[in-house]
Amino acid sequence: MKKLLLIVNPAAGKTRSHGPLFDAVSVFCKAGYLVHVHNTTGRGDATQVAAAQSGDYDVVVCCGGDGTLNETVSGLLQAENPPPLGYIPRGSTNDFAATLGLSSNPVQAAETIVTHQPQMLDIGFWNQRPFVYVASFGAFTRSSYAAPQANKNALGHLAYILEGIKDLNTLRPYKMSLSADGEVLDGEYLFGAICNSTSIGGLMKLDPSRVVLDDGRFEMLLVPNPKTPVELQNLLLALLNQQYDAQGLIFRHVSSVTVKPSEDLPWSLDGEYGPSSQQVEIVNHQAALRFLL
Repeated sequence: MKKLLLIVNPAAGKTRSHGPLFDAVSVFCKAGYLVHVHNTTGRGDATQVAAAQSGDYDVVVCCGGDGTLNETVSGLLQAENPPPLGYIPRGSTNDFAATLGLSSNPVQAAETIVTHQPQMLDIGFWNQRPFVYVASFGAFTRSSYAAPQANKNALGHLAYILEGIKDLNTLRPYKMSLSADGEVLDGEYLFGAICNSTSIGGLMKLDPSRVVLDDGRFEMLLVPNPKTPVELQNLLLALLNQQYDAQGLIFRHVSSVTVKPSEDLPWSLDGEYGPSSQQVEIVNHQAALRFLL
């Protein structure tokens, strides 16, 4: 009998009924899997379990938000021969699930896992720390990891918006030396994202036709510091209208990025806190992991 490890973050989507999750387990059982359920006990637990136990299973399934997915992927990448990964999104925003077109219904997500073939997807590394879909800095980045879990569970996406509003009075540019695939883009930026996703924080959207998840390249968006009120207005309009090729914004497809900030620059990695570093190396590892999509 095939074996499936289901890693569940019980804190994610806590206000939702767990009935559909039990039904998802039933889907796995009917497909011929012997299911072992592991409820995570705290930060880092999903990584430890995936790294230590995934080799004993034919499939690993992660059930939680983007942070739980990040931890599970980090653990699988430590395994010698990691099995394919399935994802049942149960978080507040689920950016990567939106990119993949995964259902938020656990039963439908489970049916996708047992009926679809594995696909290889790229994984990013931020100073050797894996991230699944985005490494970002600057405006509103803090809201992705600072919003209290209780607020996320109760308010969902609104919790991120409310947390972001708190940052408006601290909105400021960050000066840095930045190189993307050898192109020098030194300057001052309000926001930057290096991503493999069509959705960032549930706020910014990229055209799906421009995002290829296994091409070895990230989509990089930089928002320069505007010098005049007119420049600021143009930037805001471009962002609101998702016109990322508009004058003033910087949009590239890149495989590696080097950032040397002139001051402390905190990051968000898949919605989790990333500390400031004197130099950040971001590299795309093409087709690094198998996903059941």
